Amino acid sequence: MNEGLINNFLNMLSAEKGISQNTKFAYKTDLEKFAEFLKTECKKQNILDTQTDDIKYYFSYLKENKMTAKSQSRKLSALNSFFLFYLSEGDIKKNPASAIFSPKLGKTLPKYLTKEEVENLIITAKKIHTNKGIRLDFLLELLYATGLRVSELVSLPLLAFVKKEYIQVMGKGSKERLVPINNNVLKKLDSYLKVRDSFIPKNQTDSKFLFPSNGKSGHLTRFYFYKQLKEVALSAGIDENKVSPHVFRHSFASHLIAGGADLRAVQTMLGHSDISTTQIYTHIMSDKLKSAVNNNHPLAKMKKI
Repeated sequence: MNEGLINNFLNMLSAEKGISQNTKFAYKTDLEKFAEFLKTECKKQNILDTQTDDIKYYFSYLKENKMTAKSQSRKLSALNSFFLFYLSEGDIKKNPASAIFSPKLGKTLPKYLTKEEVENLIITAKKIHTNKGIRLDFLLELLYATGLRVSELVSLPLLAFVKKEYIQVMGKGSKERLVPINNNVLKKLDSYLKVRDSFIPKNQTDSKFLFPSNGKSGHLTRFYFYKQLKEVALSAGIDENKVSPHVFRHSFASHLIAGGADLRAVQTMLGHSDISTTQIYTHIMSDKLKSAVNNNHPLAKMKKI
């Protein structure tokens, strides 16, 4: 019963909201775990029988088990969307999650690498003289040059480079955007394309993906790229815990902001629908502005009176 209710809700999200497969999977997991809790702890078989007290009990359980506020907030968002859907369908009379307040999220600054660390990683990858090394070198250069989400990167179509100066990206919610690229990326693209055929599955003549693979998806997986990134970090003498595809994305944005890039331009390149999401990078601007005032304001240079 609950499986059908959850799948019906997820199908609606796909059809009407155009959510990504990753978001769909996260919602599915969150709802299934709540349904299981409801069954074992609240003795309720039907998720639509949920009461507000059941949800309060669930979140107290999550808090006791040290779940982060961010994860709790995501789970509440899934439940709220789920019950709002069935409220609109007339299957329930009220949304039991509406009275639950989302846990306060502490402001965390994005982790990013220094320019030297990024350069070191790319140089290290370039020293791997194999087809996989050429691919990894291109992946890192492309990731740092564009700030793509890792899911966007590995699933890029072969025709993504529609124009020499831009790359065409399909982002969250099936929203398309163009991200400018530089000549270094184009040079490494040419080098990679010479070995790309070696990654096409033997039972295929070609692939629609820029990074083809034998996997079920038909393209390089996020996990495999993540693993390669960790390995190159170790080889470069950089703490592997500091390095991830998302940290590269943060580095792209942080280095652009530090270099004076317009916040709106960075928002467009990252594919953020709301400027507030991009504003997490303004801590870079704050440091730069503080330095500018200290170094250039007349009062800062004036001798003590």
